[in-house]
Parts: sequence; structure tokens; C-alpha cells
Amino acid sequence: MAQIEIIMPKMGESIMEATVLSWLKKVGERIEADEYLLEVATDKIDTEVPSSHGGIVKQYLVQEGEIAVIGKPICIIETDGEASSEPVSETIEKEIQEIQSLTGINLDPTNQAIEESVALDTANRFYSPLVMSIANEEGISAQELSQIAGTGSEGRVTKHDILAYLKNRQNPTSIAPKVAPTPVAVATKSAPIAFSGQDEIVQMDRMRRMIADRMVDSKRIAPHVTSFVETDMTTVSLWREGIKNSFKKEYGENITYTPLLIEAVVKAIKDFPKINASVDGDKIIYRKNINIGMAVALPNGNLIVPVIHNADSYNLIGLTKKVNDITQRARENKLRPEDLEGGTYTISNIGTFGNIMGTPIIMQPQVAIIAFGAIQKKPAVIETPQGDLIGIRQKMFISHSYDHRVVDGSLGGQFVKRVSDYLEGFDPKRNLI
Repeated sequence: MAQIEIIMPKMGESIMEATVLSWLKKVGERIEADEYLLEVATDKIDTEVPSSHGGIVKQYLVQEGEIAVIGKPICIIETDGEASSEPVSETIEKEIQEIQSLTGINLDPTNQAIEESVALDTANRFYSPLVMSIANEEGISAQELSQIAGTGSEGRVTKHDILAYLKNRQNPTSIAPKVAPTPVAVATKSAPIAFSGQDEIVQMDRMRRMIADRMVDSKRIAPHVTSFVETDMTTVSLWREGIKNSFKKEYGENITYTPLLIEAVVKAIKDFPKINASVDGDKIIYRKNINIGMAVALPNGNLIVPVIHNADSYNLIGLTKKVNDITQRARENKLRPEDLEGGTYTISNIGTFGNIMGTPIIMQPQVAIIAFGAIQKKPAVIETPQGDLIGIRQKMFISHSYDHRVVDGSLGGQFVKRVSDYLEGFDPKRNLI
């Protein structure tokens, strides 16, 4: 018999830790290799983690509700084979090297703060080993650390939060967006809320709290401007209605409006590449890859935004399959961490809820988001060589919110108009390949 330490696997880009939600196997139970061992939550996704080995679960090293660090042991399994040593986490080493190159902070991976799975201050606030190590190296006291506002799950301080704080700490004349609000803001009290005996009080779940924090942060960080256009979707609608049955029969997929909308957005991004950008402090990062985030409503009412990476590399058939796949997996809670990484531009199809238009909130650190409303039949003026006519057309509003720090009205307005132009100019005789 040999005892193997099961290591917390990498969960995606920039994720260094996860909260253990539940163990799916009890101590003493047998588990097979690649069978799901536990369910965890990161600041991006809830997901199940498989075991790298098969055997008998002997001991939990991280309890439910505690923090599991990427690359560190989370439980011990007794196997029939010989013991083997697991490699040191490349993820932690990479993070340490990145911090050292960017800041000059000399972090020792053998530091006690790295070895501990979690640190807790007097306010019962959790900090990751990496954050604690940076704090120790920079001489940040527990009281000072407690004043740093966190953007991670449940308000936790992330690596980016503490590095941003250190940058502004060294340059006191700059404005520190991550630091806790000033006493003036704190002193402002909201009016007490009155309850009746018939009211129901429900605690926000973890995902709803995370969504709330991100939405508030986005409105605080970026000055939002929204432009609108009304688009004639008649040609697109008639084409889809005429092809949907044969498309389903030939390709085994239902073709919705979403892949058609994504296709138009991708074409417009190629025409206006500066809309495909992110903001990092006072730097604008123009993205070369076109990774489209697609807002998906979950059965519990929450929202998640999986990403179609390199969306410009798919034809309409490929986009349809990709959209259907990530939508289904999102609603079945089967998304992988990498499915939520790297988005550069986001769309929201609010028309599926019967909404005609909206003012979507930008997914930080992106600079724009587009929303497509419901398609409605309306009387409209139709221009012909013989003169103007009144006819019934299928119309849709497109709403485009953008970050006015880096996207002016000219770019924001031209972009949404170009998306509209591509939809109105849709070729019903097009080749799907």
C-alpha cells in the first residue's frame, strides 16, 4: 500500500486558489482515477475536480469552506501502488516569477506564508498564501492589509489587489481605486428598510454576491455611454426560418439568432479593432484574438458569461455548434474554468426575454458590450426605385455600451452601426461553409 497526496490542479489562467464547497467522497470510500472527488468554487466558476489517482480516501487536508491552494495537497489517498513524489506546482512558481519581474519583490516559495494553506486576520478575513507572502515581504501589517478592498470571491484580496495597493502606496499622489472607501463615504447611511410579516428575506448566494460586486465595480471604474440603432432583420429572419429544419437535419444542430449576431459582431471588430481592447490602469491593451463572451442566463436566475475563443476562426456551422455547446454546458453547470477565461468583447441577447433594448454593463477590463433586443414586426418605409412604400418589416434594436475613457462616441457609434449594416446586408444565398 502507498499513500498519495492529491494535488489541487490548475483551474485556469490567474487562478491560484479555490474554496472547497463539498467533498464528493467520504473518508474510507474508494474512488477511481478521473472520478470526481470534490466540488470547488473560484472567483469565476463552480466546478467539480477529478482525482488523479484511484484508491481509498484516507484524509482530507482541506475541509469544506476552507481554501485549497493550486499546486498544494488537498487530500491523501491510499493506493495499491508505490508512493511517488508529486512535482512542485509550476503555477505557483510562475506566479512568483511574474511578481518578481514586475515589482522586484523577492518572494521565497519556501516561506511559511506559502506553506500555510490559508491565513486569517483578527477580522476573520481570509488571505491566500501568495497575498500573505507579498504582505510579509513588503512589511504590510494586518491592520493595513484589512484596509485593502478585495475584488475576489466574497471580497477577498487577490494578487492584483495587493500589487495595485503597493503601487499607490509607493506613489501617494496617485489615486488608489482598490483602497477602501474614505470615511466620508462610510459615514453615509442608507435609510432603514421596513419589513412586513409577508415579506420573504433571502440571503444572496455566492454567485449573486459575486455578480453584484462586479457590476458595481464596473460602473465605478468605467464611465458608461450607450448608443442605439434600429436594424432591419427581415432578410435574416426569413432566411433562418427557411433553413432551420434542413440545417437541423444536416448538421444536427438548432440554428438560433445568436451565431448570426456573433458573426456580425466579429466582422465589425475586424473593421474597428480598437473596440477589441482592455484597460490596465493608464494603459490600453488592443487584443489581437477575438474572444467573444456570451451572456447565458442560468436556471437559478444568475448569469454567467462563457467565452468563444478565436470566434473569427469559425464558419457559421462551427459558431452554431459552439454556441449550442457552451449554452447547454453552462445551464448544466458543466463549464470548465478555461471556458470563462480571456474574453475580449461581450454580447447579450436580451431579445430572448422579450426585451426590446437595454443598457448592458461592461465586463471589466473590456471596454464595450453589445445587447440585441427582441425582433418585432413593424410598419416601415421601404425605399424602392419606383418610390417609397409602407410595408411590414422585422425590426430589432441594438444597444452598445462602451467605456468613455478610451472609446469615444465616434468609435462606439460607428461600431454598432457597422454591426447593423452587416445584419441588414445579410446574403440569403450565402455558402454556409
